[in-house]
Amino acid sequence: MTDGSAAGSGGDASPTVTLGDIEAARDRLADVAHRTPLDTSRTFADMSGAASLGLKLETLQRTGSFKIRGAYNAMAQLTAAERETGVIAASAGNHAQGVALAGDLLGIDTTIVVPEVTPAAKIAATRGYGATVLVEGDIYERSYEFAVERAAETGETFVHPFDDEAVVAGQGTVGLELLAQYPAMDTVLVSVGGGGLISGIGTAVTAADRDVRVVGVQPEGAAHAKPSLEAGEIRPLSDVDTVAEGIADTRMLETTFAIAREVIDEVVTVSDREIAAAVALLAERAKLIAEGAGAAPLAAALSAELDLADANPAVVVSGGNVNLTDHAALARTGLVELGRYAEARLALAAWPRQVGDVVETVTAEGAELDTLERASRAATDHPNRTPVTIGIEGRGADHLDAVLAAVSEIDGVSVVERSVVEQPTVPRSVDDEG
Repeated sequence: MTDGSAAGSGGDASPTVTLGDIEAARDRLADVAHRTPLDTSRTFADMSGAASLGLKLETLQRTGSFKIRGAYNAMAQLTAAERETGVIAASAGNHAQGVALAGDLLGIDTTIVVPEVTPAAKIAATRGYGATVLVEGDIYERSYEFAVERAAETGETFVHPFDDEAVVAGQGTVGLELLAQYPAMDTVLVSVGGGGLISGIGTAVTAADRDVRVVGVQPEGAAHAKPSLEAGEIRPLSDVDTVAEGIADTRMLETTFAIAREVIDEVVTVSDREIAAAVALLAERAKLIAEGAGAAPLAAALSAELDLADANPAVVVSGGNVNLTDHAALARTGLVELGRYAEARLALAAWPRQVGDVVETVTAEGAELDTLERASRAATDHPNRTPVTIGIEGRGADHLDAVLAAVSEIDGVSVVERSVVEQPTVPRSVDDEG
């Protein structure tokens, strides 16, 4: 951290999580959590203007995200009586699997409450670690309320996804690994949802005898941290709207906010389209499947919001638990943002014979035909032409223009409309990540 002034100061209050707590968590996690790789990327360094850039690959962590670190550290410190009674948590994502795996490793019965919108694949994965899954509530807040109420009734220990000192300490082990793996690191970029991950990493790196700038990253549709830190008090959002569901929180809570005020130097925001571009680039250049929340720090590194000239940033890719269909759609949107993908509506005079002409032309122009399908006829379509939609991937905007120009020169084929692929954003309320 540089001087602590950029995000606000917490005064002289004693920290709630110390370096010693994080080092103790590292010992507990030694045979449990992976020491995930730190890969440097010349490509992303050049794109961001950095001297070097490291990718901390928590996508390769057990359960596919950093969450096992905090969950296990918290649950490993439960008393014998608490272990006997069991643990309950609320989650629609990565925290669920972290708690479930920790329970399996520690021999603790776990119950995870999920909202109705939780994908079946995530429920199956959580059950696969031995947890009991209860579906309660239409959104995460209802699931959270149910879990807290049940814990009060049954005596089960509620494990919070981020607002817990032991959880924060566990997440801080990522910071200890970064210090050891990336000696040149002078900046660390971390997604911020509820603030648990950045609080832990920030505590670890600021305690070291190194000058490391701690930068939080949030999507524009869930940007609560900067106004809260500038005001010196938690300023919750009324709602959120972002494709990065893992960090779609409306606020930090007391524990993480108190720590964040001490360790965060700067908070930057990125658009969902920038996140989509980062998802696409991670898949293409680093061969990594990252969820939106995991790709957000790279989006910040490549954005105009952050000056990384000659810096040596570490980008924490925090998770990769994403439905492959959703990942493909988001990556396609990313290609649009990068100017390398477009959709067009064609009118063919001779269906289906001219389909071959379109395919041959796109291929001859050095582009890739991603989709081609007969479209539903609209009232504005020519009555004696067959509407077809195509999706093409090319080297850039100029190349795509040239490809579509060549297609329009095919006798009997016209380009009626060119459009871009819209990203699949949906309004979301408080989630459980970060």
